Amino acid sequence: MSLDPLQQNSAYQSQTQPHNQSQTSGNSSPTTRVSDSGLVEFDVSVSESPVTKQRKQATDIDALLSKPSVARANLAVSASKPDGPPAEGREDYTVLQQHVLFWDRDGDGAIYPWDTYRGFRELGFNLVFSLLAMIIINGGFSYPTRLAYSWLPDVWFRVWVRPIHKAKHGSDTGVYDKEGRFVPQCFEDMFSKWDEEDKGSLSWLELWNMIAGNRLAVDPYGWGAAVFEFGTTWLLLQKNGRVCKEDLRQTYDGTIFWKIKEMRESGKGWNKGFGIRNLVDLGRDQAIKRLGIFQR
Repeated sequence: MSLDPLQQNSAYQSQTQPHNQSQTSGNSSPTTRVSDSGLVEFDVSVSESPVTKQRKQATDIDALLSKPSVARANLAVSASKPDGPPAEGREDYTVLQQHVLFWDRDGDGAIYPWDTYRGFRELGFNLVFSLLAMIIINGGFSYPTRLAYSWLPDVWFRVWVRPIHKAKHGSDTGVYDKEGRFVPQCFEDMFSKWDEEDKGSLSWLELWNMIAGNRLAVDPYGWGAAVFEFGTTWLLLQKNGRVCKEDLRQTYDGTIFWKIKEMRESGKGWNKGFGIRNLVDLGRDQAIKRLGIFQR
């Protein structure tokens, strides 16, 4: 004999009631579990998957940020910047589009290889690195964005701004969703999972662990893109070996690029990053340490 929907629902509740009662303390509400990040009403890790315990989610940011799992179309927000920066003149662009607008100076919606080269030079990268970035970015991202208009490759290797979401690759952080919007939960998870010392910043080793942890199977294109992107980010933004959270947030919406350009042009200079001088200093320090060992 079949049951009507109300009877089925009643039967289901009677079957699940003992399980729920075993998780409560004298009342019908589910037990609130205490995770390392905050209070939730369900498990965020399990014993048979140690990685779920090692990589902790940011479970408490909803107290600071409204609907953190809902992607923002044009604002890069965080727990410390819940409203994000004012997107003046960029309200009609997604956060991913805003990220690349620095290289589209004439506003024609296309980033030519020489636009990429010039932009990297203005950020302080040397000639060789800027040429390499031009080859990787325009060589790798031109055709995916070109597909929005034609199956034929673009002879100029232009990267198109409007369909830039088509250049989103695998093995990434998920901070950009598939349409180029910004997902605050994924941004906060980057630090709850990988900022091992809870400093509000990420070292190169922590960034590398994150890249490795995000790798998907059979995705060499995504692996390489992630290494290039976060390697470049570290070279541009590191201070005392770490990339701070706010600088990284501004990288996602591109505001940090305009800030660096302005500081360099004003004569103040950009006091972060890792360049040839830092490499020479590092080599000198290592040589001094080895010399000291040999003299003992």
